[in-house]
Amino acid sequence: MTMIGFIGLGRMGRPMASNLCRKGFQLVVHDVNPAPVRELELLQARAGGSVAEVAAASDIVVTMLPNSAALEQVAHGPEGILANAKSGGLVMDMSTVEPLVTDRLAAAAQAKGLAFVDAPVGRLASHADRGESLFMVGAEVGDLERVRPLLEAMGSTIHHCGGVGTGMRTKLVNNYLAIISCQLNAEAIALSQRFGLSLEKTLDVIHGTTATNGQLKIAWPAKVLKGDTAPGFTIDLAHKDLSLIVDAGNAEKVPMPVAAVAREAFSAARSQGHGGKDFSAIVDVLCDNAGILKPRLK
Repeated sequence: MTMIGFIGLGRMGRPMASNLCRKGFQLVVHDVNPAPVRELELLQARAGGSVAEVAAASDIVVTMLPNSAALEQVAHGPEGILANAKSGGLVMDMSTVEPLVTDRLAAAAQAKGLAFVDAPVGRLASHADRGESLFMVGAEVGDLERVRPLLEAMGSTIHHCGGVGTGMRTKLVNNYLAIISCQLNAEAIALSQRFGLSLEKTLDVIHGTTATNGQLKIAWPAKVLKGDTAPGFTIDLAHKDLSLIVDAGNAEKVPMPVAAVAREAFSAARSQGHGGKDFSAIVDVLCDNAGILKPRLK
C-alpha cells in the first residue's frame, strides 16, 4: 500500500490527516507539536521522528504548514523533504504560501526527479473536520490522478486549476475576496450598531439584496455574531494571506489599494493581541475601537 507522509498537523492538517487514517490510508506523520502526533497515533498513524524520516518512508509527502518560511525549512537542506524523498515520489503542498515559493519548490522537486502538486485548501476548519474541504489544484493531469484518492478522502470538491502553481494563485484570489469581505462586513455591522439598528432586521434586509455575501450570511452567524471567536481561520493567517496578496499584486504591477488598507486593519488587530482569534472577530476589534457594543445575534 502507498505510504503517505503528512507534515504539519495544525488546525487544518490534523483533521485532514485524521480523515485519511479513518479511510484506510497508511500514514507516517510529523509536527513540531507532539500533541496532534499522539492523536494521529491513536488512529493507527506512525509517528515520524523528523522530516527526513517521513520523507524517506513515504511515496507521497503532504505538507500543510502555516507560512512560506516553514515550508521552505522542511523542504530544503540535508534534513529536508527533497534530500530524503524516495526516487519517483510526489510532494503535495497544501499550505497557503507565496506563489514564487511554490514555483521554486516545484522546480527543485523536478530537478530531484520528484513530481509536485500544489493543492491549497478552501472552506473552513469545520469543513476539514467533516471531510468537506475544497481543493484548488495545480498539477499535471497524471500527478493529479495520483493524489485524487487522497483529496477525495479529505474533501468533497476538487478544482483542477491548471499546471503547477495555478492552485496557489487561485487560492490567493479566493482569499482576497473572503478576507476583504470580512473587513467590509466589519465596517457595515459596526455602522449599523452605531445607528442603533436591530442586528437581526439589518441582516434580514442585507440577505435580501445584492449586498449579501457568504461571510455575512453563512460564516459570521455561526462564529462572531454568536460570540464564538475561537480560531478556525485566524486574524494572524488573514494578515499573512493579505500580505501575500499585496506582494503578489505588486510583483505583477497590479495595484491592490483595498487589500493594503485591509491588511493594516488586520495589523492593528494583531497589535492589540487579537491575532489568534477567528478572523471574523475583526468586527469585535472595530467595535471595541469605536466604543460600540459587540454585535451579537439573540
